[in-house]
Amino acid sequence: MSFRSTPSERTSSSFSLYKRKTRSKRYRIQVHALKRMKRSGGNSGDDMKEKNLKLYMQNITIFHENEKLRIKARLLHQENLSLMSEIQKKKLSHHHHCVSSTLNSSTSSPPNLSP
Repeated sequence: MSFRSTPSERTSSSFSLYKRKTRSKRYRIQVHALKRMKRSGGNSGDDMKEKNLKLYMQNITIFHENEKLRIKARLLHQENLSLMSEIQKKKLSHHHHCVSSTLNSSTSSPPNLSP
């Protein structure tokens, strides 16, 4: 599973985010307009439109929260990978140190050949 995006994906993502922001502002204005119509005696079709727009706005909010969580998860994943890499390096260096000290101690002392 790859968390990296290509430059074209980033560009399209930022463009679509821009489109969603402008769209959400437009629908917020429409919700206010529908509320005004309702106060002035709108019909039940307008009530459904108002409910739909409110649900749409909730979906947009949830979508933005998911985007933030996705970014946070990507950062945590990268941090986890770097920490795992550091642990592996420490294990390898510790292993090499133990092996070299064992080899050095065995080669430095002459073998005891007395009966």
